[in-house]
Amino acid sequence: MRVVVIGGSGHVGTFLVPRLVEAGHEVVSVSRGRSEPYQIHPAWRSVEQVTLDREVEEAEGTFGERVLALEPDAVVDMICFTPESAGQLIEALRGRVRHLLHCGTIWVHGHSTLVPTTEDLPRFPFGEYGVQKARIEAYLLDEARRGGFPATILHPGHIVGPGWAPVNPAGNFDVRVFERLAKGSELALPNLGMETVHHVHADDVAQAFVLALQNWSVAVGESFHVVSPAALTLRGYAEAVSGWFGEKADLRFVPWDQWREGVSEEEAAGSWDHIAHSPNCSIAKATKLLGYRPRYTSLQAVREALGWLIEHGWVEAKWSGAVPR
Repeated sequence: MRVVVIGGSGHVGTFLVPRLVEAGHEVVSVSRGRSEPYQIHPAWRSVEQVTLDREVEEAEGTFGERVLALEPDAVVDMICFTPESAGQLIEALRGRVRHLLHCGTIWVHGHSTLVPTTEDLPRFPFGEYGVQKARIEAYLLDEARRGGFPATILHPGHIVGPGWAPVNPAGNFDVRVFERLAKGSELALPNLGMETVHHVHADDVAQAFVLALQNWSVAVGESFHVVSPAALTLRGYAEAVSGWFGEKADLRFVPWDQWREGVSEEEAAGSWDHIAHSPNCSIAKATKLLGYRPRYTSLQAVREALGWLIEHGWVEAKWSGAVPR
């Protein structure tokens, strides 16, 4: 099958493209520039790479036709952020492809109600990103279920992998949080540290896309969570990280309004987004219908990413504790 991956050199594409090649597919990777994947893999030598600026092409109304001209059997869209963008692609591909797989987000749920959250629960999205992704999901599912368009939506959690900073135990991307925990220094966490984050390794997200492609008959017209087997509380996350460096976490819990005064606006905004959502999602549907079985727990995924940060000098720390399970 000829598979076009839009955003093929990004976090997930780095792992997805080689998986598709190894599964026997002919792969075309579309990206805005000639950016390199985060991890080098020999499979990339057989990949056709196409430079295409989605924003420019969409403004001219030509993006969907440009993708169609690549003659795909299936399209994986990793970088669609508005219903209008999704609509332009669908109108061009309607009746011309076997499958469209869209990368969503677990933030379509907004705040959690029942946990673990299942795909069939009502959505309460907030924030521009979550609201737009929820609108895209609703649009694609309607097109699939009423219009017969072969769409599937996969909702990753906080994507983790070697080459970029993971969401930390304070719910933001400040790598100094890891350094404080590694040194045994005091770390302030918002509220009681019981809010949750739900990571997933980028390769496990890639696994799910390949499985959805292979299981077309049960994947079309459905959305699936793609996360690790279990979410982490901020407190539990911090305690685990400290243990990797032979330290006991020295945590102080601070009411949100006070905590936010001690960090930058960017860090506060990132933390608020994560703790206000506090995702905790079920993978039962993906496991049952697609055979999805993540290789990494949240802590295993984070430790691999943190190891890369240490090795490349982004974080000053030295391992001491046990390997996470």
